[in-house]
Amino acid sequence: MLRENIKIALLAIKGNMLRSVLTILIIAIGITALVGILTAIDSIKQTINSSFTNLGANTFTIRNKELSVHIGQGGRKPKIYPQISYFQARQFKRKYNYQASVSISSVVGQAAVIKYKNLKTNPNVAILAVNENYLQSMGYELTAGRNISSTEADQGGHVVLISKEIVNRIFPKQKNILNEEIKIGGAKYKVIGILKEKGSGMGMGGDKTIFIPLTNGPQFAQAGDHLNYVINVTSSSPRDMEIAEEEARGTLRQVRGLKPGEEDNFEIIKSDSLSNLLIENISFVTIAATIIGLITLIGAAIGLMNIMLVSVSERTREIGVRKSLGATNKLIRMQFLIEAIVICQIGGILGIILGIATGNITSFFMDAPFIIPWLWIISGLLICLTVGLLAGIYPAVKASKLDPVEALRNE
Repeated sequence: MLRENIKIALLAIKGNMLRSVLTILIIAIGITALVGILTAIDSIKQTINSSFTNLGANTFTIRNKELSVHIGQGGRKPKIYPQISYFQARQFKRKYNYQASVSISSVVGQAAVIKYKNLKTNPNVAILAVNENYLQSMGYELTAGRNISSTEADQGGHVVLISKEIVNRIFPKQKNILNEEIKIGGAKYKVIGILKEKGSGMGMGGDKTIFIPLTNGPQFAQAGDHLNYVINVTSSSPRDMEIAEEEARGTLRQVRGLKPGEEDNFEIIKSDSLSNLLIENISFVTIAATIIGLITLIGAAIGLMNIMLVSVSERTREIGVRKSLGATNKLIRMQFLIEAIVICQIGGILGIILGIATGNITSFFMDAPFIIPWLWIISGLLICLTVGLLAGIYPAVKASKLDPVEALRNE
């Protein structure tokens, strides 16, 4: 009986092709918006987790505290916290006695042009001044060459680590580029290492980045600017994180000259805290996408109900014939209800296919992995089933209550 009702539903859809196709498209658009955006968001979440996992569970970051604004309270001015200076970062590394690796870094340029002979990059290369521990603490790997040494980081050797993307840009055909000299601004630097591709990394450098020794950083700062330094601490074991954090807090308070009782003018952030913060912000997009998709589906449900009511009016005589041949009210109800569900499921399947394609195409351009969101696929089908039931129940009940004799008199 179910198979026969589905067959009748498909014939009814074919008989009212234009209206059915329009309704199916409305449902498909709603599901596409829902599944597509949520697929892209799930893929981006995986990228965020992967990026911050590279930092390790035993790494935390120390940076200057952000601007604090007080509204009211006697008209107090916004509190501006001082940046972590090069001297303070170096002093912290020297005084921090806990068993941990300390890396120091600073973004000294974000629109640099790298030149080699007559070739050059676009003005979109980031320059980071780093010490010898930065690669390890941030999860970078080398495909060739060596890391910046502690001597080079302290004394300012003119050496540089470059990313694969920059290699492809200025060394398109050259195989061995180690020890070649490139120009950064007006200064010459010798290439000593090539970084493994890492992706965009949610603002963590990515593949348009070069690393120079820490001491060389101020050479690229704009006149009058003071560089802001970030400290990453990698403890020997995840179990020692809390002790390592407290030791780091005490050491930097001493370096920054804070008195007992004064609040910290810096903040300590764990890698998982950063990823959770980004994912929490993305969750608002998830809520917005869900609301947009549901509003579209409500519109589709109203349109479907209207089509089903019109279909009941147009097929009144058919209903009368079926009832005169023994069809029960339950069977008539089932027929029209299944018809509504079939239309919704066709729209849902089309929307899921388009949504997965749209979401993963978006993820591709953001260097995020391809995923098949089984949760959203099942959710989309269940939503379509619900929409079909809600839109079809009233027309189905109306059709089942028609008097067979009056129905046969129709037309």
